[in-house]
Amino acid sequence: MSDLILFWHRRDLRISDNMGLAAARQQSQKVVGVFCLDPNLLEGDDIAPARVTYMIGSLDALQQRYAAAGSQLLILHDRPSQAIPALASALNAQAVFWNWDVEPYAKERDEQVKLTLEAKGIAVQNSWDQLLHAPGEILTKSADEPYTVFTPFWKRWKDLPKAEPVETLKDAEGLTRLEKQTAQEAGAIDLPSAKDLGYAWDNELLILPGEKAAEEVLEEFCDRAINDYQEQRNFPGVDGTSKLSAANKFGTIGIRTVWEASVRAYNLSRSDETCKNIQVWQQELAWREFYQQAMYFFPDLANGPYREPFQDFPWENDQELFLAWCEGRTGYPIVDAAMRQLNTIGWMHNRCRMIVASFLTKDLLINWQQGEKYFMQKLYDGDLSANNGGWQWSASSGMDPKPLRIFNPASQAQKFDPEGEYIRQWLPELSSVETEYLVTGKIPEDERDYCGYPAPIVDHKQQQREFKRRYQQVRGG
Repeated sequence: MSDLILFWHRRDLRISDNMGLAAARQQSQKVVGVFCLDPNLLEGDDIAPARVTYMIGSLDALQQRYAAAGSQLLILHDRPSQAIPALASALNAQAVFWNWDVEPYAKERDEQVKLTLEAKGIAVQNSWDQLLHAPGEILTKSADEPYTVFTPFWKRWKDLPKAEPVETLKDAEGLTRLEKQTAQEAGAIDLPSAKDLGYAWDNELLILPGEKAAEEVLEEFCDRAINDYQEQRNFPGVDGTSKLSAANKFGTIGIRTVWEASVRAYNLSRSDETCKNIQVWQQELAWREFYQQAMYFFPDLANGPYREPFQDFPWENDQELFLAWCEGRTGYPIVDAAMRQLNTIGWMHNRCRMIVASFLTKDLLINWQQGEKYFMQKLYDGDLSANNGGWQWSASSGMDPKPLRIFNPASQAQKFDPEGEYIRQWLPELSSVETEYLVTGKIPEDERDYCGYPAPIVDHKQQQREFKRRYQQVRGG
């Protein structure tokens, strides 16, 4: 058996601050990366072309990073349960390393790969990488169980020490010419484009793919917006968020690197206000981990509501209304602007995600799972845990001690887009409409007709009352 270790990349498309990759390099100099284009993850009906484009671009960047470190990243296109063991066996690898994942399918897939490799006499070593605190590290003090409410989770999470970034892969040794040929015979291929895989995305991405781009975005955010984050993050017309969601989803940047940057910014702060802003962003990192740990311990979340009464909630599920929501023609400007943003650039501001999710569930009375799926069909940062957690929060079906929240689109627009800048950006047909009409949605009928903009498809106050009635009904109250 050779001294080769294969490192199987999944949600960690980088060579720096990678727990499993660093462990592999400590054990052997001959470390070769492998990524498997999994048909189970690429051939569903909830795949966003923008997300595939970002992934492929990040893999291209990762191949270049491997080459600079002295090794290679191999690409497979098959079911991992077959492709990974076959490649490892063909190359006579001593071990396959990878980082664990929290999602139900990933956990099942990884167990299959592990058992097959071990049956072939190939060692397996795994690490936790995508979380600052692995599942099981943060449990309730009273019952030693996973938290189902965020606030106490956050209080425990923020006080625990965080690991530092681990060493970047360097001075590695790659495959010989003969081994490269063997790898090709075992299924290694050239990296395809997103279009080759059937996903065409011609628009620009919010951030460039790859490790270097993610590091630059983090640095720029910590130099600029993090100091005013608490207030600025809520205004969709302001560049006030980190834009690191896709980098976190695909792991083009390590979470320890992200945390370290926030701590460095905190230590350099010169006011209590700035420190508070930075801590609010750190709290958003904790929300990410809360949802991931919830998915790990409660995998049924992927298939339905957390709150039992919502199993049989009497949704209307009017598909004409759903299509109007998808296409951004509900007659509510802030909702339509957000949906146009999603459809155009594959991303939506988080404040707007809450607005449109509340509108779909509380105003249109459409099952949140339809919205959850549509988001995954469009978002370039689409992540099962975060997307599911956000939708369940908005639908009042998730882990929330005060679940009944209903967003008023007009109030949200008046508060967070008071000059209508965001609405005008994504609804240019309304650019000449007075701001008061724009943010309240009370556009005169003649102006609507002139602009070709639809009237509201539902009455918010009426639908609010109806949702509350149904909500009390399922609760038995």
